[in-house]
Amino acid sequence: MAVNPNEDTEFNDILRKHGILPAREPTPPSPSPPPSPTFDDLLNDFTPSELRELSEDARDDETERAIAAYRLQRLAEDRKADKRARFGRVYPIGRDNYTREVTEASNISEDDDEEGAGTGVVCFLYKDGIPRSDRAFQHIRLLAERYPRTKFVSIVGDKCIPNLPDSRVPMIIVYKKGEIRNQIVAWGADQERRIEELEAILLVTGALHMPERPPGHRRKDNESDDDEDDEDDPSSRMRSKATSTNGKPQKNIRGGSKSKSDDSDSDFDFDL
Repeated sequence: MAVNPNEDTEFNDILRKHGILPAREPTPPSPSPPPSPTFDDLLNDFTPSELRELSEDARDDETERAIAAYRLQRLAEDRKADKRARFGRVYPIGRDNYTREVTEASNISEDDDEEGAGTGVVCFLYKDGIPRSDRAFQHIRLLAERYPRTKFVSIVGDKCIPNLPDSRVPMIIVYKKGEIRNQIVAWGADQERRIEELEAILLVTGALHMPERPPGHRRKDNESDDDEDDEDDPSSRMRSKATSTNGKPQKNIRGGSKSKSDDSDSDFDFDL
């Protein structure tokens, strides 16, 4: 009679006891169940308007108060994020305002930034009609919308740097605190580049801030804040700042001792 050594039988146990069959491999432990989601985890996927409806339909007063408190916290976080989102698009600039819109803009910190970290400014030098430049410009526009705390500006390459050869386009120059943090020349010339690659480089250089909350979870512009004090509408602040690409009053960080010609020359020392 053939014996199946893999069967879990009393006969096989006797054979194993006498060394006729090898010992059975231990049964691997079952994986631990994932931890139960917290109350905040359960509410995190809801928008503030949906949280309002949940609190109104809560089964008891304690749950209603907890949901309402979480909703107020979310609204406060969203208002803070709206205040920080000063940009959200690509601003075309010229050589004559490069210093103000790039170098000086990178020195302006967010209102609640006690450390004075400055603002990440990504300057994109391009030329229309060059496929890799056109493709990179599409990525730059998408990243500008995705990371509204970072300022993205664009300028025609040879308008910024006279006689800039097409082989060096597109160029991407990253500024922060008045200094060049990174410079990319001829992006995509060696191979077709994905937006994720450019995004990773900008994150590493500190030009981008990770989004605090996915856009789909943010409150809608027309959502009322009945439970909050009436404050300035963040969307109106964004519209009013559209006329100033720095999002804050302009200031001269170089002082009055240098002439205008000194400023214009010092901001165009690139590695070509």
